[in-house]
Amino acid sequence: MRWVASVVLAAGLLCGTDAAAAAIGVFTVDGDGVVRSAAASRASMQRTPPATVPADPSIRHRDPDALRYGFAAPLDQLPSTVGLRSVAEDGTALAQLVDVPLETIPCPAAVARAGSSCAVTPPIRAVADDVDSRHPLVASRSLLVQLGGAINIDAGEQSVAAVRVAGPRQTTAGSIERLRAKLRFIVVLPPAGGDAPQQDDAADVEAVAQRALAQSNALWGACGVSFGTAAEVIAQPPPPPHLLSIGCEHGLPAGGGAVRFRAGGKLIEVVTDAGMLPAEVARRVAMVLESRGFRVALSDNQRMSAGAGASTDLSVRDGRGALVSLARPRRGVLSTDPTLGVCIGQVNLDDGLQHFSDIDAVVGTLEERTLLKALPPRDPSTIDVVLISSFARGGRLGESFIGADHGSIRNVVVVERAGAVGHQASYVLAHELGHVLLDDPGHPDDYGVDTPTFLMDGDAVDPTAFGPRRLSHDECARVKRQSGRGAPNPLLAPWPLEAME
Repeated sequence: MRWVASVVLAAGLLCGTDAAAAAIGVFTVDGDGVVRSAAASRASMQRTPPATVPADPSIRHRDPDALRYGFAAPLDQLPSTVGLRSVAEDGTALAQLVDVPLETIPCPAAVARAGSSCAVTPPIRAVADDVDSRHPLVASRSLLVQLGGAINIDAGEQSVAAVRVAGPRQTTAGSIERLRAKLRFIVVLPPAGGDAPQQDDAADVEAVAQRALAQSNALWGACGVSFGTAAEVIAQPPPPPHLLSIGCEHGLPAGGGAVRFRAGGKLIEVVTDAGMLPAEVARRVAMVLESRGFRVALSDNQRMSAGAGASTDLSVRDGRGALVSLARPRRGVLSTDPTLGVCIGQVNLDDGLQHFSDIDAVVGTLEERTLLKALPPRDPSTIDVVLISSFARGGRLGESFIGADHGSIRNVVVVERAGAVGHQASYVLAHELGHVLLDDPGHPDDYGVDTPTFLMDGDAVDPTAFGPRRLSHDECARVKRQSGRGAPNPLLAPWPLEAME
């Protein structure tokens, strides 16, 4: 089978002055047989599980990411083995493969030169972690890499070429070099004196966030996506009961009555008229609060699937911007209106965070909204990762709020703190970030073939190289379309590769 050539190999690809070595040309061959010079090549991180490859090096191996590294030189100067060394973008050594065997092949047309012979390595997989690189099926041809780094190619004791590690070489949305998203970690600490364990020190909080960041970088590097190298971390206790929800869960209109509650000790009373929607009542309440010196942030929620209408939340702060505690009136009820529900949100993590179900997923539970609407302001292009001790009732490690739901909470991921870094069987944080970047609440196995090797699979648990850790070409393309420049939910910005020494 003939090689397909797309780029003519340029001579003189070597560093150094050795005349014999300078006669060697270095090239790559991808899974479709496309030949490129080393200088024009790019390694992409592995998106498929370990598999065997054809023994004959002239047969296309069809792996979308693995590359054969080839040499063209006079027969007496052609090396029999090659060394491959991976480095991070800052030059830190990561891993190496020594004495990788070369097999001779007819020289591809793009690199053929008079008097030259050619040889290539097996298909070399650029992988994210040791789980993948150490699998017995592919250990001899898997190299641990980092997005933005490089693979150095050595012939004997001399480095002859380097290939950068970037995103997919081709998707239906085009090539992806490197994209960057910004994360902000919010670690919710238990209050001092509570039933939960006491606050951890700042160094431990920072370490948890940094490990979670590194793990997400490793897996999403397969789509050319990075979350940066340093985690922004904020540690804070749960908020006070600052949230007043008008309409509560079901969003029924008012029948006529009054809303009564205390804000910072002050009694607030607002009359409701029959037929008023929760959003209208909320704005009337906000006007009264502001006239009493408070600041109010209004947020209209989507209607949950079991609701008659939508609710509206009011987050109350004092004149200096601090959250204000709300409470029921000392006498009577929050609402004398026969149909309009009124609730005060409260966060109590002693029994875990009350998580949403399919019914209220676009809204979130009242406890979730009380927690998340108290977060410090952020750049809309930043994804908040909220680390909590646990969810209530067990059975859940993480969840996400995405732009496509058009809810009042967007681009937020909530993850159990232990699950953020401790569950390599399911990669919780990377999975939940996928929902945000793909802008999709579903899982591939919800409506298609169950593929437990995909990171976005909904039910797979497997700590091996065949577990839920892979991203497809289509998912990489969707991420670029849904979260890239010009997208409705622009969370990814181009991050061009810079020259390495």
